[in-house]
Amino acid sequence: MITKENMPACDVATTVQLIGSKWKTLIIRDLMTGSKRNAELKRSLEGISQKILTQSLNSMISDGLVERIDFQENPPHVEYRLTNLGKSLLPVIEEMRKWGAIYKVAIKE
Repeated sequence: MITKENMPACDVATTVQLIGSKWKTLIIRDLMTGSKRNAELKRSLEGISQKILTQSLNSMISDGLVERIDFQENPPHVEYRLTNLGKSLLPVIEEMRKWGAIYKVAIKE
């Protein structure tokens, strides 16, 4: 979690600290289409452990990017979705997708 005390001076460094991990970026990608349950995220993120998924989600909740919705049902039903602040990252993720496509073409040439 970023606090006022450990906030990087550089804006790029702040963004990297918030979404710089492979898993956080992919979680945002998955939540772009709407709310997801933990199991849906785990299936989509091939290779992620439950521990890392939980840590990443909790960090993103603390940073205000993701919110946890508890439906107070039995069996438990919890979903995660992007906050408005988290949704503001969608253009960043879209540009990363576009650049990734350009890179794939460039290295084939």
